[in-house]
Parts: sequence; C-alpha cells; structure tokens
Amino acid sequence: MLYVVGTPIGNLGDITLRALEILKDVDLIAAEDTRHSGILLKHYGIDKPLISYHEHNEAMRTAQLVERLAAGEKIALITDAGTPGLSDPGVRLIRECVKRQHDFTVVPGPSSILTALVGSGFPMERFFFGGFLPVKRGQRERELQATAAREETAIYFESPYRLTKTLKTSIDILQDRQLCVARELTKKFEEFRRGTAAELLAHFEAHSPKGEIVLLVSGRKI
Repeated sequence: MLYVVGTPIGNLGDITLRALEILKDVDLIAAEDTRHSGILLKHYGIDKPLISYHEHNEAMRTAQLVERLAAGEKIALITDAGTPGLSDPGVRLIRECVKRQHDFTVVPGPSSILTALVGSGFPMERFFFGGFLPVKRGQRERELQATAAREETAIYFESPYRLTKTLKTSIDILQDRQLCVARELTKKFEEFRRGTAAELLAHFEAHSPKGEIVLLVSGRKI
C-alpha cells in the first residue's frame, strides 16, 4: 500500500493523528528532502527508514518504489510541505500505481492553496490554481494576461526573489485589480497583505519579502 501523506506547511503542530499513525506504521518513507522531513519525524519520535524522492531522481525512485510495493511493503510518500503532487514530486508514482493497479490512498493534510484563499478574503466559490508563475518574463506576462481575463480568484506560488518583478509586470496588466500576498503561512511571521499591484510593490520594495509566498489575484468583475 502506498500512502500519499499531507504534512505541515509550516507549523509542525498541523499534522493529523491519522498521518502520524501511518508514518509510524509504514516500512519506508519516501521524502522530497530527507533532512527537512527528518525534523518533522524527529519532533514526533518517528524512526523509520528514509529515502529521497525528488524531481532529479523521480524516474529512478518510482521504479524502485513500485517494486517494493509489489513485494508487499507499506510506503509513505511525503514532501517538504503540503500534499505530494501539488507542484511537488509524486504524480509519476501515483500514475504508476494507477497503471499497475497497486493500492494507494491519500491522507489529507494542510494546504497552502486553501489556507491562502481563505485568508485572502477573496471570493472562494470558484478559483484557479496555476502552480508556480513562469520564470521567463514573456511567459509570465502571458500568464498574468490570462489571469486578467479570469472571473474567478487566481492562485499562484511565487519566489520571494521574483515577487517585486512580478508586481512590476502586474501594474499595467492587472491595473486596479486587488491582489493578496500570503506569506509564511502558519508560521510565526505569517502575513496577508492586500492591495493593488502598485501598492504591494511599494511595500515590498521597502520591505524585502522573505519566506514561502502565495500570490492571489481577485477575479474580474463582470
């Protein structure tokens, strides 16, 4: 059995009892970063074999893990934060389990996407999640132009090192549309800052952004 386990996005207390029971019971834990996940496991006194499972070894590891699943082992798949497969490694292994009809289940946990959406105060009935904004300027501009046409709230992951560039690009494209920068969710310095792209740019040029960032754009008014 493969267990796709959601883990905390910041605060180590945000893990379910079911997730802890499974992590204590499995034969092996495949983690995006074994050092990072080791902190969580040590915090809860969990001592299980760990192997890395990240974007650079995903193909090789998937084959290895499928063999171990076929041999009857119980394996937990976790990432550095949140649920595997959502802009994190995991999709390849899940698809292989579907293809080979190996049993697997998803153990839900914290979500930065939903946490940011609720905290933004933007409409929640419908939303679009676009993963990480493109790094290349032209592609990023095209994505923001598509966002400008959307009627629903749009949600993206963004690097703190690119946030001000994205906000500069957004000024002409999104104009007076309301944005929200959700930063360091569930951690000590959690912040939800709302405003137009120009207002947010002025703030973050004066206060260099740090930590994990979710950028939300309110939907176009009809």
